[in-house]
Amino acid sequence: MSKILSGEELAGYIKERQAGQVRSLRQAKRVVPRLAIIKSTSASPVIDTYVRMKRRYGKDILIETVVETLDEAEMTAAIQRLNDDETIHGIIVQLPLKDVALTDEIVNVVAPHKDVDGLGKDAHFTSATAEAIDWLLAGYGIDLAGKKITLVGHGRLVGAPLAKLWRASGRDITVLDDQSGDITPILRESDVVVTATGVPRLISSDMLKVGAILIDAGTASENGVIVGDIDPAVYVERDDVKITPPRGGVGPLTIATLFDHVITATTRATEKTSFII
Repeated sequence: MSKILSGEELAGYIKERQAGQVRSLRQAKRVVPRLAIIKSTSASPVIDTYVRMKRRYGKDILIETVVETLDEAEMTAAIQRLNDDETIHGIIVQLPLKDVALTDEIVNVVAPHKDVDGLGKDAHFTSATAEAIDWLLAGYGIDLAGKKITLVGHGRLVGAPLAKLWRASGRDITVLDDQSGDITPILRESDVVVTATGVPRLISSDMLKVGAILIDAGTASENGVIVGDIDPAVYVERDDVKITPPRGGVGPLTIATLFDHVITATTRATEKTSFII
């Protein structure tokens, strides 16, 4: 059996720390941290699940979470209103949108200091998912120095921001996408593989180097069930690899990172003003 890299376990420790920080903000600073989530009226059941998870996490640590379900034509005005609302400390646009061509236009409306998902061009925060992957590896004592790293997928949520983050740290990064042809030869030479394509079972046992570290950040829906990019057979066929689990890998840490950003945004806001409960 492969060694599991559980983001859920690490998120549990982070959540305890965050709960204490929020209590301090509420009691000492008399500030109520608030996150606004903008969701499309066309959101899939999978997206609805992600939103429920975020709301539940926020409730657990006493961060208020409000959800606005809107047509994409209404989103810009709603975000501008939330930008101006000083009681809202973080804003995220739950992706994907029905019209993906509108993504940049809508995401970039979010005020940089409230862009806690880190997706806008001027965001004051790192991408929550990219930072979560960094936290996951650090939490298990995995040093990336000198390792050959391959990112499969270059999307705006994971691949692109993670490549930017790690290249800025001097990491050796190879990025593969749907134009890369046969990816197997490169994967077989890679010490660390992060995959985020949304193509179920894309990565199989025979494509991996001995002792590889695998981070599955891909998500797709099959008959209403969320599945990743890694073939489930890898978990039983390769006892030499370290790998995120089918559930409880990157996802829980992404949510933890997101709320860490909300806490930071709220703390920064208290330097200017505060709101009475």
